[in-house]
Amino acid sequence: MGIVLQYPLEKEKESKDLFSRNIILVLHKNEEKRLAEPTEPVIGMIGAGNFTNQVLLPALKKTGARLKSIASSGGVSGTYLGKKYGFEESITDVDKIFNDPEINVVFITTRHNSHAQFVCRALEAGKNVFVEKPLAITLEELEKVIKIYNNSRKQNSPNLMVGFNRRFAPHIQKMKSLLDDIKEPKSIIITVNAGYIPSDHWTQDPKVGGGRIIGEGCHFIDLIRFLVGYPITGVKSTVIGNYSKVEPRSDKVTFTMTFADGSFGTVHYLANGHKSFPKERVEVFCGGRILALDNFRVLRGYGWPGFKTMRLLRQDKGHNDEIKRFFEAIKEGKESPIPAEELFEVTRVSFEIEKDKN
Repeated sequence: MGIVLQYPLEKEKESKDLFSRNIILVLHKNEEKRLAEPTEPVIGMIGAGNFTNQVLLPALKKTGARLKSIASSGGVSGTYLGKKYGFEESITDVDKIFNDPEINVVFITTRHNSHAQFVCRALEAGKNVFVEKPLAITLEELEKVIKIYNNSRKQNSPNLMVGFNRRFAPHIQKMKSLLDDIKEPKSIIITVNAGYIPSDHWTQDPKVGGGRIIGEGCHFIDLIRFLVGYPITGVKSTVIGNYSKVEPRSDKVTFTMTFADGSFGTVHYLANGHKSFPKERVEVFCGGRILALDNFRVLRGYGWPGFKTMRLLRQDKGHNDEIKRFFEAIKEGKESPIPAEELFEVTRVSFEIEKDKN
């Protein structure tokens, strides 16, 4: 038995293409493979990280959609997840996903600095797109996405979806139904016990992860935007003071947004707490009433006729329902469950908050 180790040439090492090698492994051969109906989701997945494995693919599996191709840069993680969840093939060349006429939905779960470019390529190929947050990490990327999205809508009308799952959580849907009956401005406070991530982690790198406000804080911008139901008109942010033992500072931030109806929302995004404390709390004050959601487990109402408490046996942040609603829109030829204008607005506001706190 012999083992041959082949090392890349220097020119190959310098390649900026994460998916530079063309490797295709057939995982589940379907002898009776049929062409999918135009509205039946056929999935091409780009990215095979922990979130994809632990959250997204279990939700996808429940839908019964056809999982055709999964692409990862090295091929190993993609092959593992492909076998685990029933993909037909594992590949390393993303061009195959964009060029495959059968694939009509592209899922993008790679590092943040690649999201916008993959979204643009998928839209240009006329495919529906689900991208994990953030949609983009720079204003230039966002403007390019908007331009290509608008052009694609004129030609073949693909849907664009960002993984803002919290607005689909059962507790949030209940809050929204209660708040829609209150016409006066709302005051919303979200406290996020974000947890420590070292400054050298890729999510903290503005050029790779965009930083934690753009990379994760956008969830809470979208959540307040959804609960209020009106456009954001202004932002103001404050970052923790400069102290030698507090590093990084950029993930210890409070930001406030104002809305067209007079509402305001404040997010305390704090990475200097303790993991024993619940991660997320949402409080809404309006009309002499209060709603308080603790860590997506228990929702309590104060002063609401006919409503006091909503409990779930297990935490549900809406991942299953966001996928279900997205697929329903594709099958029925409807608009994406989150209007594209809100996706663009939330992304742009995340840039404004990041800029304001610096």
